Amino acid sequence: MKTKYLDLVDQTFDFPTDEFKVIENKLYWNDINMMDIIDQYGTPLRITYIPTISKKIQNARRIFNIAMAKLDYKGEYFYAYCTKSNHFSFVLEEALKNNVGIETSSAFDINIIEKLYDQGLLPKDRFIICNGFKRKEYIENITRLINNGFENVIPVIDNKNELFEYRIKRNTKVKLGIRIAAEEEPTFEFYTSRLGIRYNDIVPYYKLYLKNHPNFELKMLHFFINTGIRDNAYYWNELAKAVNVYVELKRECPTLDSLNIGGGFPIRTSLNFDYDYEYMAEEILNQIKTICNQNNVPEPNIYTEFGIYTVGESGAVFFNILDQKQQNDRELWYMINGSFMTTLPDTWALNQRFILLPLNHWDYEYQRVFLGGLTCDSRDYYNAEAHANAIFLPKFTPSNPLYIGFFHTGAYQEALGGYGGLQHCLIPAPKHVLIYLDENKEYYTKLYAKEQSYKSMLKILGYM
Repeated sequence: MKTKYLDLVDQTFDFPTDEFKVIENKLYWNDINMMDIIDQYGTPLRITYIPTISKKIQNARRIFNIAMAKLDYKGEYFYAYCTKSNHFSFVLEEALKNNVGIETSSAFDINIIEKLYDQGLLPKDRFIICNGFKRKEYIENITRLINNGFENVIPVIDNKNELFEYRIKRNTKVKLGIRIAAEEEPTFEFYTSRLGIRYNDIVPYYKLYLKNHPNFELKMLHFFINTGIRDNAYYWNELAKAVNVYVELKRECPTLDSLNIGGGFPIRTSLNFDYDYEYMAEEILNQIKTICNQNNVPEPNIYTEFGIYTVGESGAVFFNILDQKQQNDRELWYMINGSFMTTLPDTWALNQRFILLPLNHWDYEYQRVFLGGLTCDSRDYYNAEAHANAIFLPKFTPSNPLYIGFFHTGAYQEALGGYGGLQHCLIPAPKHVLIYLDENKEYYTKLYAKEQSYKSMLKILGYM
């Protein structure tokens, strides 16, 4: 009878994968022994594997460019990184090596862009898409960028009054976008997105305010839905509606030449993840091309704003099991040396699942467990995986610690968890380590941040 944890994984998944393998009962991620990292830095520990960022950007470019070639699609493809997914400098620095544009969502994003320019990492001709409902400070910062010579800043109009807030130098012609207020999926709590302008109002708005404007020229129509790019009737229906608006608007606006389909490519949340990126890219382009050709309108350039797809699979978080608690006949708890609510807040807020694997003891027998965090909140737990309503891990032995890793955690978790700030029950933020590859493809590590200290907590709280 096969009862080892490795047997369970072999029986359940196509394992090993291009990303994960096991050697001598220890987990290797991207060909790196994770227990070597644990031995050096301990737990709890946050990891960012930097090379994944460039890999994902290059993959997306390849997928869309191949699809365009197959379809003889006339427009170009442009990749933007969505900064809100992860604002850290090491992420932006790696992404910008790949000649990507930037998508922003707040006033402070503009300060980051100015800093990157000062460091020589972001030239003034790089395209910058400014999204979101904009406060006065955000609009002032966007205007400053434009007036300082950033020639490819594209403010995306989110509401009808936004246009009148910009104070542009008279000799400047600014590229502009308009965001569509897409309909939400049928199961959502409301019908239409709070962001953007209604479908029926876009063409009249252009005619009334933009058609003869001395400082603005409309270049982009922006389309995005919260559920992301999925192969279902809802997505294809909303995409077709957006393309038809593009067609109608293009007839009135000869400067319009780009359709921004936003973000939404998913990442792997399970070892049995199955998503056909090539098919989806080709089908998106095919639908756009078909509608445009039927209406004798040139195919638009395509922009994407991939955030989670860019950075999500670069992240991991490691814990060790402190102890186990048998609370009743069926529920065996493994207590981790950290908190899900503070370190992986999407597990609590959105019931998000990540790839969970032990880092050692793959030769141990497995058992069903529940994972408990250290805070006093009853919601600080993890009890299911993306592919099953259960968790199985190697058996715990106090004399030989068990280490576990949550993988593909690189998007949003730091910001939502209040990185560097207060944490629930004052659980400290873990160490943060970056992993790079040198010119010989050998990895090396860099300690980005130490575990949060009590002094930093006390200072925030006013005790120091």
